[in-house]
Amino acid sequence: MSKGANLPVAASAVHAVLTWTEAPGAPDADASALLLTGAGRVRDDGDFVFYNQPAHASGAVRHLGKRRAAGSVTDTVEVDLGGLEPGVERVVLCASADGGTFGGLAGLTLLLLDAGTRTELARFEMTATAETAFVSGELYRRAGQWKFRAVGQGYAAGLAGLATDFGITVDDEPPAPAAPPAPPAAPTPVPPMPAAPTPVPPVPVPPPTPGSAPRLTKGEERLPVDMRKRLSLRKEQVAVSLAKRGASGARARVILVLDASGSMALLYSKGVVADVVERMAAVAAQLDDDGEMQAWAFASHPARLPDLRLGELPDWLRLYVRVGELSFFGRPKKPRKGLLEGQVDMRLVGIQNEEQKVISEVRTYVRENPAADPTLVLFFSDGGVHRNAEIERELRAAAEEPVFWQFVGLGRADYGVLERFDTMPGRRVDNVGFFAVDDIGSVSDAELYDRLLSEFPDWMVAARRAGVI
Repeated sequence: MSKGANLPVAASAVHAVLTWTEAPGAPDADASALLLTGAGRVRDDGDFVFYNQPAHASGAVRHLGKRRAAGSVTDTVEVDLGGLEPGVERVVLCASADGGTFGGLAGLTLLLLDAGTRTELARFEMTATAETAFVSGELYRRAGQWKFRAVGQGYAAGLAGLATDFGITVDDEPPAPAAPPAPPAAPTPVPPMPAAPTPVPPVPVPPPTPGSAPRLTKGEERLPVDMRKRLSLRKEQVAVSLAKRGASGARARVILVLDASGSMALLYSKGVVADVVERMAAVAAQLDDDGEMQAWAFASHPARLPDLRLGELPDWLRLYVRVGELSFFGRPKKPRKGLLEGQVDMRLVGIQNEEQKVISEVRTYVRENPAADPTLVLFFSDGGVHRNAEIERELRAAAEEPVFWQFVGLGRADYGVLERFDTMPGRRVDNVGFFAVDDIGSVSDAELYDRLLSEFPDWMVAARRAGVI
């Protein structure tokens, strides 16, 4: 097909296959789709389908992912034309370039296939120069019949320019800083909870297992009674899990990293992430009795959250464990109305999974803020890992640092390189642990802490022998 040509589509479902030739130094590309109304606008955030939000709620549009074979790369979007909702009049087939422009991709072609028979319906060979976002084609409804048009329109302004062309208002993105800003030495503290009119009575705690007594932690006495009970029992269970591995009395600085990408929104809204944070506070309280834990959220960009001080846990959960509004196209200049002091505007964080950026920022923090004890990073994500080479470089380099990275998958898939680190050679010590659970809320504290701390004690032994700590 030539640019601008169109043809009717009789198939009930199609595969839009973006393909190009793999070459050293060439950028990568990611296919995506926008579901538009007759007015040329998305209805909400769910109308953008891409690798980190791979299925539309209707099930009619799905991102099937990349394949590499014989020097070619394909990235495919499936569209069930019969399953599209009546309000959807167009499906725009888009792509974004990563690590360069579309001009660096040879053999850039869009193939339209019948999803059932895999018969080729259309072939559109495209040329590009300095574009970083591209519309390869579109499926559109005309007089009750679906048709396909070859578009081949690029945008040097990236996804923001593409979005504006469809009538979506996009705030200008501020220029990127030359280097990640250093985290504040002392983030603005959360206002203390009002003092109770009468002292909270002490909470009776069952006697701990001999040799595994939980430490008293700064700020613990300020917590509500129910939370204090949970914390005390959980600290005891953390101590038991450490004792099982010969690590009673182990000390560590604990850092928490939370995935805030678009696909995590449901886990935040259902309170799953808040529960995870409360359970991880017990790990920090037992391993580091200063009652504080550093924390980050991440998606397309990392964001340092205020330190979690144990005595302020209820307010911290309320103020900082949230996704907030999503922003697909650019990073807004103006902060969202209603943000309180110290809160992060999550629109600035974005929606994609870029683990390597937050890993790098945490590594920088550890180097610039040395501690007497090793660091345990508790890293939670629901998958969508795709920057495998970049993540591997960061974690290989981090093997020489006094940090153990414990990754926990929250029920999705595509954990990429994280699942392979236990068997990956070329490191003096194995500095990465990983496990995934379908429903972390159904996992008991005993099982969760056993799995969470299964490799950290062995790493401490190996790291001491290797002179890493």
